[in-house]
Amino acid sequence: MSTKLNSMRLLEKFNIPYEVTEFPDTERDAEVIAEILGVPAYMVYKTLVIQPVENPKKPLLALIAADRSLDLKALATASGHKKVSMAAHKDAEALTGLKVGGISALALTHKNWPVYLDQPATELEHILVSAGQRGLDLRVPTTAFMRVVNARVAEISTEKREE
Repeated sequence: MSTKLNSMRLLEKFNIPYEVTEFPDTERDAEVIAEILGVPAYMVYKTLVIQPVENPKKPLLALIAADRSLDLKALATASGHKKVSMAAHKDAEALTGLKVGGISALALTHKNWPVYLDQPATELEHILVSAGQRGLDLRVPTTAFMRVVNARVAEISTEKREE
């Protein structure tokens, strides 16, 4: 992989070490990606585009582990909104300019959207987050990542229920 993505440039600008991990760019399921990369699912964080119902054009980003489900009520409370909803794939892509599966908080810092990181991440030294392109995740130190994206920590997930 020779192309430098904006997410990598950003980390380098702040002297934050990172490791690029590659997986098939057809894969979008974070749990499967964790399996492919040989890391526990709780280390792979997916970036979700969330729209406040009262102002859908001002989205926020929520990062939760691959093995967790987003708790919309908890996120609404944490973000001070009455109600929030997941953006539809086409809306998420239109708002971010990135493809679903490659949406990255690191690639969107210029938008100054609120970023909410699920509390369990703070117990991990490193997490894997999208690099801003399908098929690429970056392994970053959690505290440095939080600083760069100005993440707010909140309990915004629940255990995934088996369907």
